This record gives sequence, structure tokens and C-alpha cells, in this order.
Amino acid sequence: MRGGQSLAEALESYLAEWAERSGIAVETWALPATDVPARVSAGVMTTMREALDNVERHSGARTVSIAVTAGRGGLRLTVSDDGRGFPPGGAGRGLARMRAAFAELGGSLSVNSVPGEGTTVSGVVPRRP
Repeated sequence: MRGGQSLAEALESYLAEWAERSGIAVETWALPATDVPARVSAGVMTTMREALDNVERHSGARTVSIAVTAGRGGLRLTVSDDGRGFPPGGAGRGLARMRAAFAELGGSLSVNSVPGEGTTVSGVVPRRP
């Protein structure tokens, strides 16, 4: 994160810049209220950038909804858009990069897309004991 920014602050500024540039509305449902380890923050930011790049380039969405929460079970990320979606098996390199970023952190990422209804990317990074 830039100069001591928390993950929530970094996400807020990135989402504001992205919404302005892309013209796609961002609804922020939740951002982490607690500190998140730097490694996890970096992985979340990488995944968020990739997910929003996919929304902008491929979805035709008007709105994207974001939720990032950190709790006892770990960190959860959800990016959901109201775009055109894609058929099963239509995932490309961007989704593979997002999955790899979460796998490096010991987490997992799933993608649910319904043609004509949009796409939801959900990831979980378990808290380390």
C-alpha cells in the first residue's frame, strides 16, 4: 500500500479512480475495518485490479458491487457486476491470475457467471493461526 495506507484506504482510492476512469458505478458494500497483513493486502489489490479490468473490458456492466471483509475466519472478497456474463468455460488468463494470487496466500477464488446476468468473483484467504 502507498505510504502506510490501510487496505480499506487503498481500496477506496483505487475504486474512486477506477469508477471515474471507466464510467462504471461502484457500490462499496464493505471494506475491512481491521489491519490486514501486507502480503494479503497485496494479493487482494492484485485481484481487485484484475477483476475490475475484466469488468471494464468484457462485461458491459453499468454497476459493480464490492465487498471486502476481514474477520476471525480470514478475509473475504466479492466483486459482482451486472454485465453480460459469459458461458461456462469462458474464463481467460485474467481469472487464472486472480486464482493464482489467492492460491499463493493459501486461499481460493471462485467465479460464477450467468450469461445475460453478470459475473461474481468470490475469494477467501483463511486467517493464519
